[in-house]
Amino acid sequence: MADTRPSSPARRSATTPRPRPAHLVAIGAVIVLLTLLAYRGVLGNGFVNYDDDRYVTANAQVQKGLTADSIAWAFTATECSNWHPLTWLSHMLDVQLFGLDAGRHHLVSLLLHAANALLLFLLLVRLTGSLWRCAFVACLFAVHPLHVESVAWIAERKDVLSTLFGLLALLAWVGYLGSRTALRYALVVALYALSLMAKPMLVTLPFLLLLLDFWPLRRLALPLRESKETLSRLLVEKAPLLAMAAASCVVTFAAQRSGGSVETLQDFTFGERLANAALSYVSYLGKTFWPASLAVFYPHPHGGLTPWPLSGSIVLLAAFTWLSLRLAKKAPYVAFGWLWYLGALVPVVGFVQVGAQAMADRYTYVPLIGIFVAIAWALTELGASARWARTAVAAASAAALLALSIVTRVQVGRWTDDVALFDHALAVTSDNWLAETNLGVAVFDRGRTDEAIAHYSEALRIWPGFAEAHNDLGLALVRKGRIAEAIEHYHEALRLYPEFAEAYNDLGTALARQGRTAEAVEQLDRALRLRPGSAGFRFNMGNALLGAGRFPQAIEQFDRALVLEPDYAEASNGAGLALTRMNRWPEAADRFRQALAIRADLAEAHNNLGIALAREGRYPEAIEHFRRALAIKPDFAEAGANILRAEGAIGGRP
Repeated sequence: MADTRPSSPARRSATTPRPRPAHLVAIGAVIVLLTLLAYRGVLGNGFVNYDDDRYVTANAQVQKGLTADSIAWAFTATECSNWHPLTWLSHMLDVQLFGLDAGRHHLVSLLLHAANALLLFLLLVRLTGSLWRCAFVACLFAVHPLHVESVAWIAERKDVLSTLFGLLALLAWVGYLGSRTALRYALVVALYALSLMAKPMLVTLPFLLLLLDFWPLRRLALPLRESKETLSRLLVEKAPLLAMAAASCVVTFAAQRSGGSVETLQDFTFGERLANAALSYVSYLGKTFWPASLAVFYPHPHGGLTPWPLSGSIVLLAAFTWLSLRLAKKAPYVAFGWLWYLGALVPVVGFVQVGAQAMADRYTYVPLIGIFVAIAWALTELGASARWARTAVAAASAAALLALSIVTRVQVGRWTDDVALFDHALAVTSDNWLAETNLGVAVFDRGRTDEAIAHYSEALRIWPGFAEAHNDLGLALVRKGRIAEAIEHYHEALRLYPEFAEAYNDLGTALARQGRTAEAVEQLDRALRLRPGSAGFRFNMGNALLGAGRFPQAIEQFDRALVLEPDYAEASNGAGLALTRMNRWPEAADRFRQALAIRADLAEAHNNLGIALAREGRYPEAIEHFRRALAIKPDFAEAGANILRAEGAIGGRP
């Protein structure tokens, strides 16, 4: 029967020299420096239009910073189809400290990644005492290009944050094994809870602890059928953590199901899921050793899987698993590394399909630790035979780290902005409807409407059922003045996704432009029922009510928008317009001044304030505001005409 005593690192230190603190500090400093050098380009990157808006730039709650309301929201919301309050608090703290300075948001993620590399090094040293092998693993983790997505994507802050607390939980667990006290176990539970509250990726942590029991702690032997009693004891020991993992799975599934992110068996059959999982396991391995053609999004083949790659993947997985188990006694680190990789990927490999991606680089952030450990220990064994072999292994390891660092720096550059990110995704993938759509959004925001229409149309050629592309195409068509065509696409988006709040909002604004105000109000009301906390939707409803002549109701909507976003200058300007229609000119002038206090370059507010001042006979002041409007917006014809009228009034001309 396997030894079930604590077998802490302290117990094994009799045969393994304890690393000197000075060595730990020096190597730790090198790991952090290597990380910062490989990723320094990320500090010049901006936000991207793929979830960064939902997590930061367009999230009204996050924009508040850390307030009582926003903190309460963080713990109760399932926004973005997840329950991860710690992630929300992290973004809120960034906004509180840095506003929307993207470089500083990136810096926080980079520092978290550097901390994770350092914690991984310390954890492995604590477990094995093998200084250089642990340093190599930590360096691989720090600079591997597959980890760029987790670090360079602000919306993926949850990955580095969850891993930080997961590694701290593992370190605390090792401490608990050394002196079994309730306080130490409580620390493990607390750190694990924080990890799950950032992202539920580490629901596999109890399984990973069992792997540590196998190696390097050697508290559990393979095959398991010979260690049933030991296994039972080890499982009981981890029962609270298993319960936490199970609860997190339930909460996550409910949140993702309510957000529409979990695909049904009608969308992806069980066979498709198994096939894609097998291919993904092998594809990740391939990209680990040859990190080329990395993309922000890999479209799911969805029935387009060919038999030979699939058969080959299954054979390779079976062979690697068989070999690792055969080597369990002679080279336990191989079985440890391979089973860590297989197990840690289970939540995200597609058995429960979340979203329409086949795989994602960010999913390898924790799983590749196992592969890196197996590589480091295997290389050391290869170099043990002779000095020349050790020299060759050291040189090859250094060359690999240098090459990986260079590729990582290049990959960080892919995340510079939306155009660079999705241009590259289209270059290295095929039939990538999401990249086409998001690139369309990027060029649309830059005023390149015809390009945007081409990208949206290509996305719909690839996937005619993509509701977001229909909606985005509608927005581009509105800008071109093709309102009727836009309305058709909004209706199609809503047919495909009846809970699409943005499509109701955009349909309502398009109908209002056609003068169909009653229909517009109806659609905007549906949008607000789905998203009552959207200041933008409130503003659009206010405009529709203004067009319908329902001025008090319009003012109410503009004011509610201002409650949601106090810096919403356009909403204050809208309320002022409604007051002018009610001939309440002094109140209207106050609203226009409020708008300009928020945003001094709002040309429409200057023009409207000028009109209100002219009504009071204050023509010189009115002319000054008309001129400011023209200075801000030189093609503002109405402001120019208002100057002539005001000057005529001063000169006695009608």
